[in-house]
Amino acid sequence: MYTTAIAMSVVALWRLPAAVRFRDPLRLALARCSCGFAVAMWCRVPPVKYALDRSPVTDLSALVKYVASMFAILAALSYITAIYGTRPGPTPRHVAVARRVSRTAHLSAFGAMAAMIVLFFTVVDRSQPSVDFAADHAGQWGAATFISIDYVYLGTASATCAYQWFKASRRAETLALRIGLSLMASAAVIYTVYPTVRIFTVWAPTGIRSAVMQSVSDSVNISVACLWAAGASIPATHAAATRWTSWRTLCSIYPLWREVVDAFPHVAFRPPASRFREMIRASPPLDVRLDRWTQEIADGVEQLRHHAAPDLLLYAEAAAEAAPDPGPTAEAYWIKAALHAAWSGQRSDRPAEGLLGKPFADSQAESLWLRRVHRAYRTITPEQIHRLLGEAGVPTGTAPQPCADDAGLAAA
Repeated sequence: MYTTAIAMSVVALWRLPAAVRFRDPLRLALARCSCGFAVAMWCRVPPVKYALDRSPVTDLSALVKYVASMFAILAALSYITAIYGTRPGPTPRHVAVARRVSRTAHLSAFGAMAAMIVLFFTVVDRSQPSVDFAADHAGQWGAATFISIDYVYLGTASATCAYQWFKASRRAETLALRIGLSLMASAAVIYTVYPTVRIFTVWAPTGIRSAVMQSVSDSVNISVACLWAAGASIPATHAAATRWTSWRTLCSIYPLWREVVDAFPHVAFRPPASRFREMIRASPPLDVRLDRWTQEIADGVEQLRHHAAPDLLLYAEAAAEAAPDPGPTAEAYWIKAALHAAWSGQRSDRPAEGLLGKPFADSQAESLWLRRVHRAYRTITPEQIHRLLGEAGVPTGTAPQPCADDAGLAAA
């Protein structure tokens, strides 16, 4: 119970700043739902429940728990309608149903909460703190009415959520979103069945001990909270994993990007900084920087065609034949040898044949290829480059010009 309550609180605190900052309906709905679930779960933690139930308002934990659960499910309905947004053209039937249910739920929510509060303080017998509120008050019409209002509301809204999330999961564009929606729908299914059973047991007592019913109730709510939190977090976790991959790729290709940009400063949007400073930049975003770096490397490689011998690519491919990853290794040989020639001042007005084109789907795929290129690039020694240039020759129609010393060439 502690673990679940803490986890729900972490999810709520994680989502709340972005929701407040961006005022996005989706973020706001998820943050409100997380907060509602977190409060409801803390009301079940034994020390918190004990303190609330023995406060001046007896069984206060039950009232707070039920109201918080209604608030959470109301936010879940808002999340559904926020997903669909406003689209031009005719509104699909399931979207219209979801909006109608959400509108009705919002209109009736405050009335239901007000009725529950009135019943709680007037007709519910709270002479003694209860172990399990529903089980201890089973058969009492006041408590049964109080609980039925919450469970009817909860079951109806959960059924709507389950239907909409299962339907949305079938059309999800990514696997992470599909899994997340399926888990959230599973949680909603449990919250659809469980209130029905509880309404029956509160009106028709089964004789089961309160401690047993409390264990069942806690287990159900823990399961629902875990499924919902996992489902709501998986798409965000996928996004975080994508950002982590982008950051690692950026860090990996930095040396290659730095050397190409140092050789051709005009291809860079701005002068390169140290690796540490580049890695901690907050602006522009990671995906923008990664896309820019791949383009700048591509522009620099295009400039290297003027510094490559006509047959350099053929000799580079031959040198990479025995490598574990021949394609990227051949490109690494070609780039490093052409950079060596560029730093040596060898240039031809007629560009040599460039690297082979590759059908990259997006900049992410291109950057992952560059990671493989750099993995081979960093293992190539100056001796190998001298041998390769000795075999391939120099750019056509050029003569060696004053150049940097061998240490500078080795660094390039």
